Amino acid sequence: MTRVLIVEDEPALRRDLVDYLALRGFDAQGVGSVGAFEQRIRQHYSPEIVILDIGLPDGDGLALARSIRQRFAAGIIMLTARGDTDDRILGFESGADIYLVKHSTLREIEAAIESLVRRLRGHTAPDPGQYTDWVLDSQSWDLVAPNHSTIRLTAAELAFLRRLMEQPGETCSRDALAESLTRPRAHFTNRHLDALVNRLRRKIERVVKDEAPIRAVYGLGYVFSRPARIDN
Repeated sequence: MTRVLIVEDEPALRRDLVDYLALRGFDAQGVGSVGAFEQRIRQHYSPEIVILDIGLPDGDGLALARSIRQRFAAGIIMLTARGDTDDRILGFESGADIYLVKHSTLREIEAAIESLVRRLRGHTAPDPGQYTDWVLDSQSWDLVAPNHSTIRLTAAELAFLRRLMEQPGETCSRDALAESLTRPRAHFTNRHLDALVNRLRRKIERVVKDEAPIRAVYGLGYVFSRPARIDN
């Protein structure tokens, strides 16, 4: 039974989500704040999926998403009233796997959970000796290092690496990278790009225990500095 923890400060919505998901066969629990989330985790509850609001009474849901991404293997679905493109970009940058707005139906939310669970559980460990390059798996949203370590990616990280790894060893311009990340009616700035790269480097180095193969080329852009391939 899939464990789903809902972090939502609006009692009626939280109750509706818990009741609906429980009826649909999920182990669903709900909390109303960051503090309540941390207390539930200390009680050794380990969710597979966290449904997370951004505006919480005692903290920032974006910061909580970053903390979850660093500490747990749980998938993150942001469910928020903030539907602007810039808000969505910030959500994905913070570690969200899926970003939904609050007018989504309960069935849509259930479908998003099922899709994310399939993605998380569908990952299989690479066969030893299969990879000598860095491999970007576009289906499972994983970056696999030559030592077989696997880094789960957000949507923004996947788009960035796909563009960068199309031509490993060659510089990809900032404009080209920004173009691959920009959503309709919003501009992905250099500040957004550098923040994404810094976070992605830390994530890779934390898992791989080695330097991330993403190198800045001053005044031009970035280069993936190791042999690589993309599996579609």
